[in-house]
Amino acid sequence: MTANDRLAVTAAELNLKLMRWRALPSLDLNMLSATKCLLLGAGTLGCQVARMLMAWGVRKITLLDSGKVSMSNPLRQSLYTLEDCLNGGEYKALAAVKSLKQIFPAVEADGIVMAIPMPGHPVPSQDEHNVLEDCRRLQDLIDSHDAVFLLTDTRESRWLPTLLCSNANKITITAALGFDSFLVMRHGAGPLGDYRGESESALSAEREISSPADTDKRLRLGCYFCSDVVAPIDSTSNRTLDQQCTVTRPGLAPIASALAVELLVGILHHPHRIFAKAEFANNMDSGPIEQPLGILPHQIRGSLSQFSQMILVGHSSSSCTACCSTVVTEFYNRKMDFVLQAINHPTYLEDLTGLTELKNAANSFDLDWDYDTDDDNECVEI
Repeated sequence: MTANDRLAVTAAELNLKLMRWRALPSLDLNMLSATKCLLLGAGTLGCQVARMLMAWGVRKITLLDSGKVSMSNPLRQSLYTLEDCLNGGEYKALAAVKSLKQIFPAVEADGIVMAIPMPGHPVPSQDEHNVLEDCRRLQDLIDSHDAVFLLTDTRESRWLPTLLCSNANKITITAALGFDSFLVMRHGAGPLGDYRGESESALSAEREISSPADTDKRLRLGCYFCSDVVAPIDSTSNRTLDQQCTVTRPGLAPIASALAVELLVGILHHPHRIFAKAEFANNMDSGPIEQPLGILPHQIRGSLSQFSQMILVGHSSSSCTACCSTVVTEFYNRKMDFVLQAINHPTYLEDLTGLTELKNAANSFDLDWDYDTDDDNECVEI
């Protein structure tokens, strides 16, 4: 490390050390610097999350993305410049790492150029070997990191990482954007946890589990897919180019990315970490547990059109296609054979989790709606 590099490290740590000295004596800077973070997606969200992590003292960052930097990216994606767009564009994961090291030479950043296999995107037989190798590589990456951020553009690209993180019981944080709204959430602990030797009935996602540090029983927090009633499918093939592009207000990604990183720092400093229950501003009832960084919510949903934020909680679903005990146990037993079947057969996950039966039962009802159209009826979108 050169003299300039050492000076940069000292200067970068000044704000954090002043925070610890003045307001947060329990801030664990050594723990933050040693935390290994895997960012899946190096686009608008990935760039912002990486910068926020460095600002908090995280020094070990891996970015995974298969795309290249295009001319439209640099204005919205803060780690890229026009030079990265030339000659067909540099791979985002590699360009992002180069930029991170220019910003802070002491960062231990790595870029992985790889696509994430997705359900709803069937794999030709000649490509199965390569896709399975990508699945195994992704699993190895998740196993070797302490926290995973899901920052990709499509819903289906988040399925396999969610499943792998649930199986490995990894800290997982999702950030997702609409046009003027966002979601930031932490996934709950995996359904198997420390109970892999127990019977299937004991592994129900509705079972109350407890953290190793807390004997209080509580429901497991849900993942990104727990509120779905359909399996993730191909969301891009039948869309026009303008529909495939992520269209958001420019201020949305920085807000969501900052909240995602703040959520991670809160988890890392909480005594129960991934097992921490959802907290709200009006129920600070955690007793003697010190919360130097404030509450630790489960979900944060925000709207720029209303300049508002809501803190919500959602518990795990026994029919979740990504984290319920049925799915995770099936993966634990069958490994990549299960993943390949989920990718190639669009109804498999719904059949496995009981969603197909649920939908058939719902369709069997003959609902006769009788209402006066002149009534002042209000449609509420949830």
